[in-house]
Amino acid sequence: MIEGLIIGILEQGLIYGIMAIGVYITYTILDFPDLSVDGTFPLGTAVCFIMINNGLNPWLALLAAFAAGGIAGMFTGIFNVKLKIRNLLCGILTMTALYSINYGIVGKASDFLSMDAPTIFSQTAFLFGNSHLTMYSKLIIILIIALAAKFALDWYMRTKSGFLLRSAGDNEGLVITLAQNPGTIKIIGLAIANGLVSLAGAVYCQYGKAFNVGSGTGTVVMGLAAVIIGTTVFKKIKFLRVTTGVLLGMIIYKACISAALAVGLPSQNTNLMVTILFIATLVANEFIIKKKKAGVKKNA
Repeated sequence: MIEGLIIGILEQGLIYGIMAIGVYITYTILDFPDLSVDGTFPLGTAVCFIMINNGLNPWLALLAAFAAGGIAGMFTGIFNVKLKIRNLLCGILTMTALYSINYGIVGKASDFLSMDAPTIFSQTAFLFGNSHLTMYSKLIIILIIALAAKFALDWYMRTKSGFLLRSAGDNEGLVITLAQNPGTIKIIGLAIANGLVSLAGAVYCQYGKAFNVGSGTGTVVMGLAAVIIGTTVFKKIKFLRVTTGVLLGMIIYKACISAALAVGLPSQNTNLMVTILFIATLVANEFIIKKKKAGVKKNA
């Protein structure tokens, strides 16, 4: 029973960890409070759900979900860059619009895939046969996808475009001196971020074989908590990249939620637990920052 609980925490932690990497791009790199992720996560589940229901390849559904999320993220960026709408409001507008779009894609608020519907997990089951790895098959597939997303982003950040993306959040003037448009870079960053969030939604759809139009509620809070935990707890471990820390941060976050439920917290109070954990994370992070500043002043 304990082993099954740990596997479940790791599986869900890695799925939502992909989403958290997307949130890391918007909130940490771009300094853009993007609430549209609450809509792009269920967008990924909707696109994946409808494609599998129509007999299309589940791996292709993951790519389509990433593309759909990227387009949604582009609109958030266009609202901000081209229409000059405040960044917070841009995310709210996209999230609100996506609620209707997600509902329209599937045609109902929630639905389930048939038991024999092909998924990335059923199509790779033959790789494990009847070995002792069978019970870890889902975890292994999810881990591979999460690591692929992480390494792809790590590689991208080392490219010229990735350098410009980091600069757009820290120093727009530098981007301009390099004859690049910081607005365009911001749109690209939001597209990548929301593409990753939507990809996570697609994996979650195949993991639970279900679609729910409200599955993205609170996604941004979870992602932020994972980013703060990951960048705070694992910051001093030099050989770990930030993206790895974010993935581990989401696993820790999910473990805390599971522990709360295991000790008897009613499931209807999960959102309250999420809020308390997020506030505690913010307070702890602020305390660490103040302590570090005090240490710098003392040494000076």
